[in-house]
Amino acid sequence: MKPYLLDISLGNGYNECILMKKICLFFFFLALFLSIPLETTASKKKSKDLNEKYRKWLEEEVVYIISPKEKDVFLQLNSDKERDIFIEAFWKQRDPTPGTPENEFKEEHYLRVGYANTFFGRESTRPGWKTDRGRIYIILGKPIDIDRYESSDEHYPVITWFYQGDVKYGLPPHFNVAFFKKRGIGEYTLYSPVRDGPQNLLRNYHGDSTNYDAAYEELKKIDVLLAQTSLTLIPGERPYLGHPSIASETMMANIFQIPRKQVDDLYAEKLLRYKDVVEVEYTANYVGSDYLVTLIKDTPDIFFVHFSVDPRTLSVGSYEETYYSYFELVTQLADLEGKTVYQYQKTYSLDFDNEQLKDIRLKSYSIQDMFPLVPGQYKLNVLLKNTVSKEFTSFEADIFIPEATSLVMTPLLLAYKVEPLMSPRKFYKPFAADRYQLFCQPNRAFTLKDDLVSFFQVHGLRPDLVEKGTIQYTLFKEKEEILRETVKIQESEDRTNFIKIFPLRNFSPGYYSLKVALIDAEGREILQEKNEFSLSALQGIARPWVISRALPATHSMGYSLILGNQHLNKGQFKEARVLLESVYRRNPSNLQYAYGFSRVLFLLKEYEEVKNVLQPFLSSTQENHEFLRLLGQSSQALKEYEAAIQHYKNYLSHTGTNLLILNSIGECYSLLGKIEEAIATYERSLEIDPNQQVIKEKIRLLRKK
Repeated sequence: MKPYLLDISLGNGYNECILMKKICLFFFFLALFLSIPLETTASKKKSKDLNEKYRKWLEEEVVYIISPKEKDVFLQLNSDKERDIFIEAFWKQRDPTPGTPENEFKEEHYLRVGYANTFFGRESTRPGWKTDRGRIYIILGKPIDIDRYESSDEHYPVITWFYQGDVKYGLPPHFNVAFFKKRGIGEYTLYSPVRDGPQNLLRNYHGDSTNYDAAYEELKKIDVLLAQTSLTLIPGERPYLGHPSIASETMMANIFQIPRKQVDDLYAEKLLRYKDVVEVEYTANYVGSDYLVTLIKDTPDIFFVHFSVDPRTLSVGSYEETYYSYFELVTQLADLEGKTVYQYQKTYSLDFDNEQLKDIRLKSYSIQDMFPLVPGQYKLNVLLKNTVSKEFTSFEADIFIPEATSLVMTPLLLAYKVEPLMSPRKFYKPFAADRYQLFCQPNRAFTLKDDLVSFFQVHGLRPDLVEKGTIQYTLFKEKEEILRETVKIQESEDRTNFIKIFPLRNFSPGYYSLKVALIDAEGREILQEKNEFSLSALQGIARPWVISRALPATHSMGYSLILGNQHLNKGQFKEARVLLESVYRRNPSNLQYAYGFSRVLFLLKEYEEVKNVLQPFLSSTQENHEFLRLLGQSSQALKEYEAAIQHYKNYLSHTGTNLLILNSIGECYSLLGKIEEAIATYERSLEIDPNQQVIKEKIRLLRKK
């Protein structure tokens, strides 16, 4: 049975409910190559360079509703397939009822364009959508009422459209839009009380063209309502002494911005960034999300990156009385040059009954995770895919991990709840530190009934700071300081993890910020962190479901493997060898550990040691066959070409055709003097990729021999 997709718009909030109760094995395998681009470098086309279908869509069909960012992204796309995906995403982002076959916004938009072309192009040499009336009609739709002032010989024809406004778009509750025929000829054009004024509505006005008051009085004698409209488009507004309404001018500018305010165009940027990474069926289905990233040092020498991604919608499948959703989390970390340092992938399977589904409708959900990281500066890229609905969301963040000996303060984390943890801990969990579990969410929203829990760590404290230093807490409302408290470090129970709770019941709703600072004996500020939060007058805020997986709490070999591979990918071979060798020596029969150690040995050109480490696995059944490639490369480097060929062929028997491996086999045959075998292998390589000029030249030289 085909699953039924249910799209749920979620509220803001948090409710401790760990859905995943089984502890998973940590995903340790490091991806060697990753295609996620860190910067967009696509060249931009011009509209005129597009084929007719896409040029018309961009310059005619959606010209009034597409945002500058969306247009910029569209012009950077490279193929018609990508443009079709973008157009699909463009309309999905505007669909008021996602999850249903109809897109009411799209249908209404094309009805408006059709109406404009049918009725507003009759008095113009231009198509109706290009006229001023056409533009307003496409943006605002059918007016509630229309007044026509077209029969008088004393003023030029005028039409006013009456609308209800929405304050969130900067519009008054009610307003008019006016059009007139300049000098009584041509098509109706948009009227501005400031730019045109009543003097340009009168046929026989001979007064001062800058005297709005005199022209208004003259028009008032002809038609009172029209005279009022000539100075202001906002009913009930009283312009100052006959001066035209500036508010009307602002209102008209806001009207043209409405389509761009109706959609969050971040999706377009994400589509461009991930179009070569996520599968085609996901590309058009970006959903917004909030995220939170922080650093917590949870062992004497390892920093962990903790993060939360909170999608704004949840789509679930349905079968009989069960609802389900599956997520795939891809986390990638690169250095500032774009080189991948670490990557891993996790999957989450969620099942709901009817009661849980009702509960989650009122809340959001939060997928949280953590991983260890070696010192350095990085770009974090997190991609979350809903494999049921084929939707995706993502976020990017800058990460800095200081050296172990540095004096450092971690980012200030604001939580709405903290709970003690059992000691000793058996597991690591996201947003847990030492003896505390912190509950927080990206929007940092609190109510008067909540406590504000502040948490940060200080590492590398000097003896003088421990003895005479203080931690200073300063609370601001807007920019005004409302509270300051100081705590002596020497009197603190914990001189690494600093937790302070501020009851909020005596505060008033508004926007706040909290600053924490490390102060030395002379009163100088050594380090400081700051974070903002909002305090709501609501009785309560629904808190999201938390979806996370626990990790081993001990300093396990798994963490050393991860950190060792990170050092290796950064080119820090000395640090990598120490960690990867320690893991291997503790369990030399584990291929994963042996392969990790062998990688650094190979890069250090210790080829014999690579063979010693990996050859014991030749006689066993293994799922990971990359070690065979490494054995082949090491044997080839040692000029043991027969052994290298055997390892390479064994590798290909498990993994299928590989161009680089075929060429390496050909090279080994050539160096052994087996010309016919070398030529045959190279020709097989050319069948896969005929454009290898170097291989063609090698075949030519071999045939000469």
